[in-house]
Amino acid sequence: LVIVLLIMSALLFIFIVPLSILCFIYLSNILLLIYRRNGEVKADPLSDVWDSARKTIASFWDIYARIWHGYELHGLENIPEGPGILVYYHGAIPVDYLYFLSRLFLWKKRLCLSVADHFVFRLPGLKLLLGVMGVMPGTREECLVALKNGYLVSISPGGAREALFSDESYQLLWGNRKGFAQVALDAKVPIIPMYTQNIREGYRTFKERKLFRQLYESTRLPTTPPYGGLPVKFRTYIGEPIPYDPNVTTEELVEKVCKGNFLFSFQTKTAIRALISKHQTIPGSIWKALLERFDKRCK
Repeated sequence: LVIVLLIMSALLFIFIVPLSILCFIYLSNILLLIYRRNGEVKADPLSDVWDSARKTIASFWDIYARIWHGYELHGLENIPEGPGILVYYHGAIPVDYLYFLSRLFLWKKRLCLSVADHFVFRLPGLKLLLGVMGVMPGTREECLVALKNGYLVSISPGGAREALFSDESYQLLWGNRKGFAQVALDAKVPIIPMYTQNIREGYRTFKERKLFRQLYESTRLPTTPPYGGLPVKFRTYIGEPIPYDPNVTTEELVEKVCKGNFLFSFQTKTAIRALISKHQTIPGSIWKALLERFDKRCK
């Protein structure tokens, strides 16, 4: 009985934080529903009418980020005033991206439209939250319209596959995805790389199993449950923009972004490595990530 209780306690511990994040997301949607009902708000979800509600939700997530992960955001000055495409590494649970969106809105009053996997839109009861936060399926036409209207648009080329099957080696699983590069060329906007230190130490997935991979490839649904939620240090770094160049091809632009993100995350002899203050170890170490909560060098 003692052994069973210990096993159950351990399982509950490693899953309770990911489940609580899901609960917080649904709570955010409930708050928006209350706001809409009490204020009889019928405006477009992206309109300024929703800014006070966005600020409330962003403040909640920012407080959570500060307390639980000592969250820091570096390189915000690299985001252009006008439109652009943010390209980022996808963690097992992209809670770091929620932190980034919250701080971007609180500090700069800017809304970044997010391209999400189709399964996100199958989750029940989140329609209003997705609309107000600017989450979209991300067809090329939708992205071009958003960029034309002056929005930032974010995308993780690795998407759910990277979230589920990457690991503490921080391997990029982009496959042949390069649509974002073509959109950047069509819209004539820069691409801005972004990466969060220790995201894989905070939340992980079980080691890849052939069955899980086959299930994902056939259903496109998340088949590997994330676990973890340890209060490791999170630092999001925004790299220098890759400017629009009319002479570059889609393949060359993808190569630039892949190389930029790779150097940004892993290499030890580059200026981008200096930007992340040499804190990311490969493979990632949970103990080091926890100890970095007490490291003040980057503040």
